[in-house]
Amino acid sequence: MSTQRDLDMVHLRLILVSGKTQDFTFSPNDSATDIAKHVFDNWPEGWEEERVSSPSILRLIFQGRFLHGNVALGALKLPPSRTTVMHLVARETLPEPNSNGQRNREKTTESNCCLLL
Repeated sequence: MSTQRDLDMVHLRLILVSGKTQDFTFSPNDSATDIAKHVFDNWPEGWEEERVSSPSILRLIFQGRFLHGNVALGALKLPPSRTTVMHLVARETLPEPNSNGQRNREKTTESNCCLLL
């Protein structure tokens, strides 16, 4: 029998760049930083080759956007009792959002190119 607490939990399927997946369950109050720390501290078997040196470089991508560390799962209004898929990547820094929440697209001398193999 499910309790109300179980029904409120958020079910995530995290996908690595390698294509490996793992399911986790979190509270709606958990932030992207909380999730990164939990995954780092409970690194799944089978993900050894992708292990990172610190939880601070783990980033979540949801619907094509990086989630900044303080974003709580509850703010995303994820469908209850369904598994939501997010990508988990290692990246030192995140693009800074502008006032509209979009990434700054001004031309710079830096390259923002990424190659996935």
